[in-house]
Amino acid sequence: MAHLDFIVMGVFAILVLGIGMMFTRIGSKNSSAFFEAGGATPWWINSISLFISYFSAGTFVVWGSIAYKNGFVANGIQLTMVFGGMLVALFIAAKWKRTGSVTAAEYISKRLGTGTQKFYTFLIMLHGLFTTASVLYPVGKMVSVATPLSLNTCILIIGGIIVLYTSAGGLWAVLVTDVVQFVILTAAVMIVIPMALKEAGGVHTFVDKAPDDFFNFFNSEYSFGFFLAFLAYQTVYIGGNWAYVQRYTSVSNERNSKKVAWLFTALYLVSPFIWMLPPMLYRVINPSLTGLQPEGAYMMLCQQVLPAGLIGLVLSGMISASASKANTTINIMAVVFAHDVYKKAFNPKASEKTLVRAARFFTVLFGAITIVIAMMVPMIGGIVEMVLSTASIAGGALFAPIIWTLYSRRQTATSVISASLCGLVISLALKFFASDLLGHKLNRTWETAVGVGIPLLVLLCWEVYYFVAKKEAAPELLQPLPANNTNTIAQDQDARAQNIFGMRVIASAIAVVGVGIAILGLVATGGMVAFFTGLVIALCSLPLFRSASTYQ
Repeated sequence: MAHLDFIVMGVFAILVLGIGMMFTRIGSKNSSAFFEAGGATPWWINSISLFISYFSAGTFVVWGSIAYKNGFVANGIQLTMVFGGMLVALFIAAKWKRTGSVTAAEYISKRLGTGTQKFYTFLIMLHGLFTTASVLYPVGKMVSVATPLSLNTCILIIGGIIVLYTSAGGLWAVLVTDVVQFVILTAAVMIVIPMALKEAGGVHTFVDKAPDDFFNFFNSEYSFGFFLAFLAYQTVYIGGNWAYVQRYTSVSNERNSKKVAWLFTALYLVSPFIWMLPPMLYRVINPSLTGLQPEGAYMMLCQQVLPAGLIGLVLSGMISASASKANTTINIMAVVFAHDVYKKAFNPKASEKTLVRAARFFTVLFGAITIVIAMMVPMIGGIVEMVLSTASIAGGALFAPIIWTLYSRRQTATSVISASLCGLVISLALKFFASDLLGHKLNRTWETAVGVGIPLLVLLCWEVYYFVAKKEAAPELLQPLPANNTNTIAQDQDARAQNIFGMRVIASAIAVVGVGIAILGLVATGGMVAFFTGLVIALCSLPLFRSASTYQ
């Protein structure tokens, strides 16, 4: 990488950090501002934040590695997010808003009791630590491939920046930086694709030289059965992950909760076919990668086809995307521990400022732990193995039982905990001892199907038992808090002021990003694609400024 690339990366890092720090004052006002951004954020901001947080978990390293090796299989896997998002929009998102809870943990406490809340809080914390580490590792990997810095140094620097602005500004800092990071990422990928196509010899050459099965959506490892099992997992994950639940509950009403999920679905319908094209093209350009090398295919392509300056821009986009997932997960873990553990178990009389300080402390603590775990990823078989194994083992067990309670009056603490424990224990046993128990290891399809299917089967058995026994949960545990008309006039005005400020920051940041990319396109050799991309982005900020001015 040239010095210009490092300058570009530094400028964008300072921009994102500065945007996040701008919300320090808002995040410090009260716990509502820090935890749920006032409780009435514009739905499209929440949706883009949900999308970029979800998409960045393994886009460039995990799915990019699969795209390099298997082509359209990576797109087939990601289409499960489309159907999962559709199911969430139709059946789940509004249910969360209707509970009147700030967090999923608060809902569990009301519906199933504080003991159940503590049980799930501990498990969700472990899950969150590993999923966040699975984000810090790939972004560190990409930076280490492109720079002289070691992998652990890259993880430490990037993780430190994320923790800093997340702890300062709370949910608003996460939402706004996510939107800006989405813009940077989109610009970066759109610049890479035409140059990669040229390097590969054009569309016809790419198609001719690609492996025979490169454009099939399924193969022996990732079969149609895996697609169905992964779809079940994606549905409960999108609908039940505590960080994503926060996106459905922090909007103003149930209709907007559904809009969050619908826009997420629309974005996922189109974007994977764009994002996965560069590593597929690199398979034709350089088909010799083996072992864990395909994890770096995206960055290797960028280094080969992009001039100085634009490599730094693309890398900034990739870092931004991965940072979105990390800040979302760290933020919700800190919120849950401050709001639902620290306050209720240790300091019931905690003031608003004390709660915000506690949330910031937990943000730093959990951020530090995830950085350490991210440094250990190579020891457990690489990032693809870690992401898919974590998903298959924990996803269904942790999230499906709670989603079930949104619909069932019969499920109790005993039933949901037993469903989660059965799912976790059986999945872990088969993961590590399948060869001894069955004579062979489970493939991806069965591993995912067992992880989701066992908890659902246990819940169904309990549902039948409670139906026969004519047993329901205590009535007071089934009553949601009022979802509307709970704010005072002052709180409504404060939420409106926060929304206007957030939209103006987004518009200003997008304008700055667009102008910066256009200037970079003029400076970089062969950077006209970047120049026009920057102009388009800068122009997109104008309607956002108008929206902020007319926002009601």
